[in-house]
Amino acid sequence: MWQLRQLEKLLELEPDLVASALEELLRSHKVLCEKMVIGAYLDGEISLAKAAELLEEHPVQLRKKLLGKGVPIRLGVESKEDLVAEAAAAQAIREGSTTK
Repeated sequence: MWQLRQLEKLLELEPDLVASALEELLRSHKVLCEKMVIGAYLDGEISLAKAAELLEEHPVQLRKKLLGKGVPIRLGVESKEDLVAEAAAAQAIREGSTTK
């Protein structure tokens, strides 16, 4: 698809523009956002905690939802980066729950 190829090229030249456009697209298309986030989770690109944060769901609820759809759940972190992401996502969740 030519649009994706052009976005990939543009990403190198103007990453902020592409990131902003993609964020807007995902905000306005919840189904697309969910599918992309779950795909990134399945590919090991993001943790369950990060997926929950991006989908604005509690990790336990997302875990149940994914299990209900037959999506395999990865247990534990696989790298230092995953551990840092898990900690950051947990902190964001804690901060969000104290402000509500």
